[in-house]
Amino acid sequence: MEQIGHWMNGARVAGSGRTADVFNPATGEVQAQVALASKAEVDAAVARAAEAQPAWGATNPQRRARVLMEFVRLLNRDMDRLAEALSREHGKTLPDARGDVQRGLEVVEFCIGAPHLLKGEYTDGAGPGIDMYSMRQPLGVVAGITPFNFPAMIPMWKFAPAIACGNAFILKPSERDPSVPMMLAELMQEAGLPDGILQVVNGDKEAVDALLDNESVQAIGFVGSTPIAQYIYARGCANGKRVQCFGGAKNHMIVMPDADMDQAADALVGAGYGAAGERCMAISVAVPVGDETADRLIEKLVPRIEKLKIAPYTAGADVDYGPLVTGAAKERVLGLVESGIEQGAELVVDGRDFSLQGYENGFFVGPHLFDRVTPEMEIYRQEIFGPVLSTVRAGSYEEALGLAMDHDYGNGTAIFTRDGDTARDFAHRINIGMVGVNVPIPVPLAYHTFGGWKKSGFGDLNQHGPDSFRFYTRTKTVTARWPSGLKEGGEFHFKAME
Repeated sequence: MEQIGHWMNGARVAGSGRTADVFNPATGEVQAQVALASKAEVDAAVARAAEAQPAWGATNPQRRARVLMEFVRLLNRDMDRLAEALSREHGKTLPDARGDVQRGLEVVEFCIGAPHLLKGEYTDGAGPGIDMYSMRQPLGVVAGITPFNFPAMIPMWKFAPAIACGNAFILKPSERDPSVPMMLAELMQEAGLPDGILQVVNGDKEAVDALLDNESVQAIGFVGSTPIAQYIYARGCANGKRVQCFGGAKNHMIVMPDADMDQAADALVGAGYGAAGERCMAISVAVPVGDETADRLIEKLVPRIEKLKIAPYTAGADVDYGPLVTGAAKERVLGLVESGIEQGAELVVDGRDFSLQGYENGFFVGPHLFDRVTPEMEIYRQEIFGPVLSTVRAGSYEEALGLAMDHDYGNGTAIFTRDGDTARDFAHRINIGMVGVNVPIPVPLAYHTFGGWKKSGFGDLNQHGPDSFRFYTRTKTVTARWPSGLKEGGEFHFKAME
């Protein structure tokens, strides 16, 4: 059986203790074991990164960018190999896995602009013979704790800008699908990254706590569930670190009576059931305005959902979605479905009895569609992270807007309408970080920033885009005066600029 260790000092190394099983989600079988790093192993990785970082930070930004340029070339070269490894451990379809890699690659492309993005500011003649200028400098050693659902994209969202800024980076990926992060580290090494600048430590809570408590780690980025995001944010900040944490979501899509109902239904099926719903930007709540709109939407949704092809990624390019990542994830989703039924929601499409011949032990969950869901139900309040779409009927636009605004989560949202005034009002008033207008999954492109509000995001800076360069650097401001040669004696008070 394959043993997956860590990536340290430019090479794969074996773990020294505990391990966790890595499953094939389609069959339920254990296909590998991954090492779980001890505190000592994490501290050793951080110490080596701290030794390597000063030289990398002193390397000019253009040379650092060239490493990323070569990394992009290697990502394109190995796209199919990365996608296959990702699908094998996560369960995504191959097209979805390629998209995972591609969206990370696009952030790397943005980070090639580091020489421009790291430029400071300059004021000539701020005072008599005085110039002032600022510079953006790396923090030192920084870390990222990334989730299972995007094992290529989110690690690249974290380490690409951090490394472009001159930092050394410790990556603690999900132990559920660890192969692709290790492959990315190998490609960074092949691209010319010096030893120790990117370290990958696989692990669980012990590794996370070791990073949070290590004094050399200056900043931590996290993506995952809200309870863990709150924990990491609180403990990291208490230890004096710069921290950004992104948590759960419950993304609403408002469907106005004037919307193109076929377009809205297609968007909901893709956004709600793609990747088996294991996306923080998945649309999990449809909010049709008016009973007539709701009835028309449900009528359009049902046949589309019933035609979905659920199968392993090996079944071909026409597979719509695959299994969930683990058996525990499957049990949790089905448990929430049962709670929806018990609390009075109407189960319009019932996927509880779904079974795939030859893959009965896999972690597949059939698609579910609920109607007449109400805000007090668990299936509305919790992030399900599975192929379950809930419909909450709203009597008016204001009621629909209020549902999204009153929810604890504020990651993403969308509105489908033909009316520009309604769309503009929605975009301006909604208290949610990412908004789509006739776009169901409004994930910003690499040169904008990604981040939610409310309990979906903790910290004052977002991921990728310009915010990432602000997060991974600190500003130093210099006030300089070169003597004229005329000594006037000491000054003992703070003199204002003239």
